[in-house]
Amino acid sequence: MAHWLYKSEPASWSWEQQKAAGEKGTEWTGVRNYLARNNMRAMQVGDKGFFYHSNDGLEIVGIVEVCALSHPDSTAKGDPKWDCVDIRAVMDMPKPVTLKDIKANEKLAKMSLVTSMRLSVQPVTDDEWAEVCRMGGLDNPLR
Repeated sequence: MAHWLYKSEPASWSWEQQKAAGEKGTEWTGVRNYLARNNMRAMQVGDKGFFYHSNDGLEIVGIVEVCALSHPDSTAKGDPKWDCVDIRAVMDMPKPVTLKDIKANEKLAKMSLVTSMRLSVQPVTDDEWAEVCRMGGLDNPLR
């Protein structure tokens, strides 16, 4: 299983909206970056990810799960080069993990959130996943 991080501006799509989408989940649409798109193409159903509030909040607030494989992005107006996956909320992060705290943690110095700030869909290593889960108060990191 791989791990990911999904960035969203809460004014556009918040964690509360993601949770309200329920078990069915929702398409992670609007990604127009080739590396982020390729990350979604590599995802498998069941992969877990962090839900990160960008711009306002700057913190990991929840955990999501891929519930549908990469498929054409419905917001791409028929342009076949843009894909998305569907994700559903799994759980709140017991204690939101701020970008400031992530940057202050030496174990996370190479995390994409620190090194590739603009990338909207990012890979997360197993060690980074475990460390952020620990920081967020999760005893079971949901591997």
